[in-house]
Amino acid sequence: MIRHMPADEYEFHFLNQSRTFQDGNIDWACACMSKLWRYNLHYFDYVIDPGRSAESVGKLISSWIKHNPPRTEDAWEPYTVSLRIVNWIKYFLMSEIPARVPDLWLDSLYQQALWLECNIEYHILANHYLKNGKALYFAGVFFEGRDAQRWLEKGLDILSNESDEQILSDGGHYERSPMYHSIVVEDYLDILNLILSGSINVDSSVVDHLRVKTQSALEYLDQICMPDGDIPLFNDSAFHVANPPAAIFGYARRLVDYSRQSFQKRLSVIEKPGSGYYIIRNDTDMIIVDCGMVGPDYQPGHAHCDTLSYELAIDGRRVIVDSGVHDYEKGAYREYARCTRAHNTVSVDGYEQSEVWGLFRVGRRARPISASAFRIDGKRARFVGSHDGFRHLPGSVVHSRTVDYDVQGGWTVEDNLSGSGQHRMESFIHLHPDLNANVIEDKILLSDASGKLIATIEVSGGGDIKLTKGWYFPEFGKKMDNAMITIRKSGVLPLRIQYKIRKASAA
Repeated sequence: MIRHMPADEYEFHFLNQSRTFQDGNIDWACACMSKLWRYNLHYFDYVIDPGRSAESVGKLISSWIKHNPPRTEDAWEPYTVSLRIVNWIKYFLMSEIPARVPDLWLDSLYQQALWLECNIEYHILANHYLKNGKALYFAGVFFEGRDAQRWLEKGLDILSNESDEQILSDGGHYERSPMYHSIVVEDYLDILNLILSGSINVDSSVVDHLRVKTQSALEYLDQICMPDGDIPLFNDSAFHVANPPAAIFGYARRLVDYSRQSFQKRLSVIEKPGSGYYIIRNDTDMIIVDCGMVGPDYQPGHAHCDTLSYELAIDGRRVIVDSGVHDYEKGAYREYARCTRAHNTVSVDGYEQSEVWGLFRVGRRARPISASAFRIDGKRARFVGSHDGFRHLPGSVVHSRTVDYDVQGGWTVEDNLSGSGQHRMESFIHLHPDLNANVIEDKILLSDASGKLIATIEVSGGGDIKLTKGWYFPEFGKKMDNAMITIRKSGVLPLRIQYKIRKASAA
């Protein structure tokens, strides 16, 4: 978690919202803030902020213990407990902390570990389950005795087994969220850090296995990052929740001597079929396309309707963007962030690709039929993919997309609907908020705030072009208006929409 260090040590800034508590009188159940904000308050990430005084941390820990007895709402949910256990132990192990940790704190920490052991999130699994395992392992290393040994073994068992379940063959995390992938990578680095410290003997085969899986996940993160060095915002992803990739790579370099890949300036193609990401990159130009499962079948809670969507960077800057995620609260922002029209893909007859509902639910879901990316020659590359998210509609509709890239000519995106019957297709394109759009007949001019032309989008083969406003959520709690282009076409299938994106410097 990226943390904001306020001037007042009792000011807390999470999700782009701040709250100050006078004289350290913390309202741990503050109803005026969202549930996720309160969770962050209970995580205690902030205790390891540089510059926060030991006096304020002591007051915070003691206040939490006093006002949050077992089973208190928010404070004692297993995920919250898991993060707090790890953060308290990290703080207690810091060299600046006095050798003797108060018994009150140790008793509470011990009680939390006992409680977590009995409340592991088997009903949720996924990244929550990993956090449970990590916390138990930390507690097992920190304490001694039979309980600690049991936590140690249980935690390591979860972490080892889930490394195979959750880190796919291509290195990606199986929830298909770059943000949660980053979190999971750092979790495994933390575990390796404890293991390599030498305080606990772990079977060398287990250590080697965790090293290999972590290395694979690091390489994956390196490959999917945009030219600006940060993650794409597919599914539930936002900036400033996980640590930035550069910080994670720096941690990995210090811990396991990880060396980042050096991307060549020539045209390259990367396929990640396990997670469903496909990358065409040429120096600081890059497109990444999502054509994978929405998530694990038993836990698709962080899925969006973004199959065959993409993010595009030109000359190192994001030009066409995913909408990101604003919050985990019931309301218009959550609904919008997950819907088809919030992504750079196609809807049919106004229907969603996948049946997203509630906050973290998915019913009928789009599944990829095919996907591949490849170089045609030294100057051209292609992505081809399709999904079945509209096959339930009359006429058994299938959406296919081809992205052709030419070093000289730019990107040509072609969407096709196959099947039968009369239908309406809408292709959406979301621009970065820094860019303005001007429609002139079948051409859209993209310019920055100074009026400098950045790129053009030219629509061929007909279709109504409409320019409206969308929402861009680069961070939790941060909403920005951005330009959204809709290309609409109706008729009897097959239907086709095609547009060409050309950067101004190549014109």
